[in-house]
Amino acid sequence: MSLPTAEASPRTPLTVQQRVLAVALISAASLVAFEVTAIITALPTITDELGGDSLYGLSLAVYTLANMVAMVATGEMVDRRGPAIPFVVCLGVFTAGLVVAGVADSMVWVVVGRFLQGANGGFSPIAYSQVKRSFPEDRQPMLYAFLSAAWVLPSLIAPLVAGIVTDHIGWRWVFLGMVPVGLVVGALAVRPLMHDRGDGVVRRPSRVPLAAAAALGVGALLVGVQVRAWFIALPVSLAGVAVALPALRRLLPRGFAVAAIGLPAVLAVRFFATLTFGGVDSFVPLAAERVHDATALVQGFVIIGAALAWSLGQWLRARRPLNDPGRAIRQGFAVMLLGVVLTSSVLSPSVPLWSTFIAWAVGGLGMGLLFNPATVAAMSYADAGSEGLVSGQLNLADSIGWSLVNGIGGTTVALADRTSLLLEGALVVNFTIAASAALAGMLLSRRVRLAATPAGR
Repeated sequence: MSLPTAEASPRTPLTVQQRVLAVALISAASLVAFEVTAIITALPTITDELGGDSLYGLSLAVYTLANMVAMVATGEMVDRRGPAIPFVVCLGVFTAGLVVAGVADSMVWVVVGRFLQGANGGFSPIAYSQVKRSFPEDRQPMLYAFLSAAWVLPSLIAPLVAGIVTDHIGWRWVFLGMVPVGLVVGALAVRPLMHDRGDGVVRRPSRVPLAAAAALGVGALLVGVQVRAWFIALPVSLAGVAVALPALRRLLPRGFAVAAIGLPAVLAVRFFATLTFGGVDSFVPLAAERVHDATALVQGFVIIGAALAWSLGQWLRARRPLNDPGRAIRQGFAVMLLGVVLTSSVLSPSVPLWSTFIAWAVGGLGMGLLFNPATVAAMSYADAGSEGLVSGQLNLADSIGWSLVNGIGGTTVALADRTSLLLEGALVVNFTIAASAALAGMLLSRRVRLAATPAGR
């Protein structure tokens, strides 16, 4: 099956309502992009001021743990009641998280705020499901690309703004300054989303308790591996695994664990893609600060190239027919693996940071080349009325990858903080995990297929 593109045939024109909806969805994605990029820029300074190196990784991981619950809950509500109500709930909790982190007097409260900010994970299932429901099929690949391209401008502006604010005003305003922006985006997005009220049909039991259990289990695992005393760390970690695995098996489609051909394989490669990208992107700013003594502004700009290249890769892929998503994904993993290898030079103080900018841009390009094919392939399995379910599963796979890599990576950083392990050694472990995940993704991409018949027809 090949999806129509601008090059294959004239594109279906969009109505005014569809154009307004597209602007609203892209604006919400831009808000999320700005928040993520800005906080990563400011986080090394925050941990310095509050003495929270041991919680650096946890502050990243809890964000994605909250994403896990928000994605499942939001996808479920979208299918039943439409996107407007879950959007307002996500925005409200997200805003509360900005305030909590902005007034925090310890790293613990920053972690709490980051958990609440994780509610923005609900925006992604809303956006994906609305593209699937509300737009012509020939427009969908490009709209998925635009949702990712919404990261470009914020990724250019956020490090500059966050760096200036952190250096000259204070890191707290990196959080608090986004509160009014979120309210404006909410006012823009809610009205067009109200046109879709869902169908009110309850097709399956609520999966939110399973999502909460999965997040709790993964969280316990991540906390356990950071505890110094092994007699506490071991039972806490094992308990986390025992709680998380059964919940995740029921949240994700059958066959995910073995990357069965079809949707399970698509979700598996997305898991390994986020594991690869997050294993480098989340820790390059830390390496820039500790190894190269870079300012907050420079730390953020080092990873801008990856965001730009990611969007470029998405745009290039969206303009071409997607006959073989597995091949496109495999090519993306190969480019991203090259980027991981090249970026590891950031661990040497003699290598200039401008070369890291270029190296990680290669990794971002690879992510972009594989991301859009994986999205289109996954949503091809979404039947009418289950768009929220499939988009939630897709984003859940992303979230698990982010959670694990940030948790494991944070553990290595914490070990370097309290043992004789050097930070450079900890980051070598993180980059090695990222490279291994890229290799696994390349292998599993051979199992990716588009749905035999476009869902929802």
